[in-house]
Amino acid sequence: MAVPVFAPWTDPEEKPLIQFRNVTKRFGDFTAIEDLTLDIYAKEFFALLGPSGCGKTTLMRMLAGFENPTEGSILLSGQDISGVPPNIRPVNMMFQSYALFPHLSVWENIAFGLKRESKDKAQIHARVDEMLRLTRLEKFARRKPHQISGGQRQRVALARSLAKAPKLLLLDEPLGALDKKLRQDTQFELMDIQEKTGTTFVIVTHDQEEAMTVASRVAVMDEGKLIQVATPAEIYEQPNSVYVADFIGEVTILDGHGTRTDDGYDIAIGEGLPTLRAKTSHDLGAGGKMHLAIRPEKVAISAEKPTDRPNALQGKILDIAYLGNISTYHVELPGGTIVKAQEANTRRLSRRSFTWEDTVWLSWTDTAAVVLER
Repeated sequence: MAVPVFAPWTDPEEKPLIQFRNVTKRFGDFTAIEDLTLDIYAKEFFALLGPSGCGKTTLMRMLAGFENPTEGSILLSGQDISGVPPNIRPVNMMFQSYALFPHLSVWENIAFGLKRESKDKAQIHARVDEMLRLTRLEKFARRKPHQISGGQRQRVALARSLAKAPKLLLLDEPLGALDKKLRQDTQFELMDIQEKTGTTFVIVTHDQEEAMTVASRVAVMDEGKLIQVATPAEIYEQPNSVYVADFIGEVTILDGHGTRTDDGYDIAIGEGLPTLRAKTSHDLGAGGKMHLAIRPEKVAISAEKPTDRPNALQGKILDIAYLGNISTYHVELPGGTIVKAQEANTRRLSRRSFTWEDTVWLSWTDTAAVVLER
């Protein structure tokens, strides 16, 4: 039996767990968030993604109750939570530093919030043991934070945050302190725990790969505004602007002048270069200044001019980034434009097809690139 796709945002009957309604946040003369409206649904793993200073942490701090909106409202389960103190909200926040108590054991750290609620001992023991099992920390229960690894400390902080069964868990750059390999492993652990608990997670990150891996939807932000909110696949394959295309993953942006055709656009990118062909269902008008975004893995590289592809450009290899499983070729076109092409390294290095200064052909289909107006 097919597993139903989790996409409550596509169901008009589904009520959001979190609703930002025309929220603006100012600090003096500086506007950190500007007239922002956003819905986040129960059981989502939602990512706020953007460069430093884009407003994503301010958005999270307003959810946590550490800041209040200057204008607009924030609703949780239909109730306006503006002005509700952080300790009264059914919301928990996990900080990048983890903020564990160094003098308490792992078990006592997880139990801390439950003890403050004056729950009986049996309830506390049962809940802490459940959290230890969930985060695979049973054998570390009596250790102090300095006696366990960074990845284990991260799991202790997560277990403590989930112990009180919040409706919403906020994660502020939670994996920033971990090395790359451990960070990748922990991403999948986070996804697994989020799915098992059914808690709504909202994560703040500037790491595109992290957001694309863990999130059901991603909100790309810039200067206090939402630029695009969509699934990772849509953000990557159908960016709505040059900003989003350029921010997520590797891409080549070709600027040119587009002319409308029956099913897309012909785009002239420079004197002496062939006109490029791109199909699109989006109507960007009759034509004018346009941008073509093409991902390097969609660009084929060959010694001979291909005869079966509508887009083919000749250039010279300027640089090669060898990444083990793939190589990215930076190819310079006549006029100086650089186009990236990626190839899987199925051969040994000594048998690689192309090297620096080689003249090559780059080609792609008429559906591979995205036409963008802005």
